[in-house]
Amino acid sequence: MVEVTEERFEEFVAEAIDAIPDEFADRVHNVAFLVEDDSARGNLLGLYEGVPLTKRWHYSGAMPDRITIYRNPICRMCRTEEQVRDQVRATVIHEIGHYFGIDDRRLEELGW
Repeated sequence: MVEVTEERFEEFVAEAIDAIPDEFADRVHNVAFLVEDDSARGNLLGLYEGVPLTKRWHYSGAMPDRITIYRNPICRMCRTEEQVRDQVRATVIHEIGHYFGIDDRRLEELGW
């Protein structure tokens, strides 16, 4: 396990979001990105909550979707800050994949 401050972890999340290629980032709308220490649902690294793009019919006036990245589970599985940065990036990409309607099986096939 590696200790990473909340501020540093949030920097990693911001870097991961900023690194999303424009062709995808330009299509991400009405999404709040959050950082929390732990998930109430267990040892999750991240969680997408919302309506994926592939299921949006009559979608207007909705509250923002949420992508939450969990600091403690990621830090527990890593030994270096660089590993934390890499895992944060992978988790952000994985959760954005859910926003685009990609399920876990397909994300794993794609390496996320």
